[in-house]
Amino acid sequence: MAGATGNLIGIDLGTTFCAVSTLDDHGQPITLPNRDGEMLTPSAVLLPADGEAVVGQSALDVALEQPENVATLIKRRMGYPSYGRPVAGIEFRPETLSAVILRKLVLDAEARIGPVRQAVVTVPAYFDDTRRKAVQDAGRIAGLEVLDILDEPTAAALAYSFQTAPHPNPPPQGGREQDPNPPPPAGGGQGGGADPSRPRTVLVYDLGGGTFDATLVRLSQRRFQTLAIEGDVRLGGKDWDDRIVDHVAAQFMKQMGSDPRSDPRSLSALQAAAERAKRTLSKLPQATVTCTHGGKVLTVPLSRAEFETLTRDLLIRTRLTVQQLLRQASLEWEQVDRVLLVGGSTHMPMTRQMLQELSGKPPDQSLAVSEVVARGAALHAGIRAAHRHDSQLHMEAAAYDNLSQVVEINVNAHSLGIEVKQQEDRINDILVPKNTQLPTAASRVYRTVAENQQKVRVKVLQGEARQTDACIMIGECWIEGLPPNLPKAAPVQVRCGVGSNGLIDVMALDMTSGRMARATIHRISGLSEEEIAREAAWVQGLRIQ
Repeated sequence: MAGATGNLIGIDLGTTFCAVSTLDDHGQPITLPNRDGEMLTPSAVLLPADGEAVVGQSALDVALEQPENVATLIKRRMGYPSYGRPVAGIEFRPETLSAVILRKLVLDAEARIGPVRQAVVTVPAYFDDTRRKAVQDAGRIAGLEVLDILDEPTAAALAYSFQTAPHPNPPPQGGREQDPNPPPPAGGGQGGGADPSRPRTVLVYDLGGGTFDATLVRLSQRRFQTLAIEGDVRLGGKDWDDRIVDHVAAQFMKQMGSDPRSDPRSLSALQAAAERAKRTLSKLPQATVTCTHGGKVLTVPLSRAEFETLTRDLLIRTRLTVQQLLRQASLEWEQVDRVLLVGGSTHMPMTRQMLQELSGKPPDQSLAVSEVVARGAALHAGIRAAHRHDSQLHMEAAAYDNLSQVVEINVNAHSLGIEVKQQEDRINDILVPKNTQLPTAASRVYRTVAENQQKVRVKVLQGEARQTDACIMIGECWIEGLPPNLPKAAPVQVRCGVGSNGLIDVMALDMTSGRMARATIHRISGLSEEEIAREAAWVQGLRIQ
């Protein structure tokens, strides 16, 4: 697809909701409504058996009656070999189900802006290489040229840094207006208030439906630098929902003698009611949750105070993560200028109250927290295209020039290491420490263990622990093509690199002959090229609504 005409988009592929943005003629990001006129598309896929797929709210609605035919929370399974349960009687890879969602998002975007050429897709900052590769493969299966994989908090901070006063031209149908009194943009735009040339340090608190990230970013004119990342890929708004589900289920069992969680349909209905109650409690002090199971009905009242008590430990987990982030960056709260809220779960008052108490600063929600990641992804796509002097960027010269001068600096969320043997232990030999600026590479010399050795096996790890069992194994790298007759303990230099998108590559040098050796990571999970092509053909043959 490279070189084809078309538009650039940014995609927030969320656990519970997705959004798509593009850049207008002034270089400003705008969210594109789907074909139903909604800014957010639920991350739900209905797969009936007739070659048709339904994505979005309709799929969620059907899930109440046919949970076995609908896939949700797919993002939490990225990096795993399967979705975890059959959908419409078929076992799927999470990459394939995500590709169906991506295809739907692209089709909806094309209905608004015409052909789409490339996309930047966002991921949680704490996603490891395996999960990032899975998202990249999902994009390929969907028929997209994935321009880049971008961290969600980074995308959000980009959108905030480019925030300007609303332009006289209105956004597309269904768009939301921006803050009429925004802070000055770090991207070089004009805004009122503080000196835009003064560097500002911001903390991005990103609590989505399924994941949590905390990121520190330094913003200044035409320079955007990520300082440090912390997070939890198994913590999000769904966990708050589950606490309500468990609370109501316990009441139902106590009064009715049976567990509604034991039946898929009863559980699906209870989960939907719990999410509605959570949203209600973000606006009102009281809500009710109705549970129906086995012909019996129970309505359970729930106050905001009770909800906050039920979930206090979850909120504390995010608080501890934020505190750890500041310690890693050696910063005090006095050195943080703003706290930016991202993700639909930050609508809960408890998150704002906690951050206000912790930081002493009112959290910033001046942009739509559920759309800001997609907008930042669109900006990143524009910056990448402007750096390439892409003539297909249709915008004013001043906006194009502004994007072309922006410098983005990211860091890695996990240390990168190699497994080595020390006496009887297997040790993680860290080559690239966590929060190192990207792209980066590091080398280390290892030695062959036998004479005339033809290849060397290298196990690539991500994680901070010294013991390899506590780390994430990315895969095995076989260094092949070594020259014949090498003596025992011949030196082989292994070079591990991490790209700006967090993806890993490995190279090797036979130091005896001075020749490069082949080094390809054989990942313990993920799809082969043949499997990607097969899944892509299946997705392309679907009729997607």
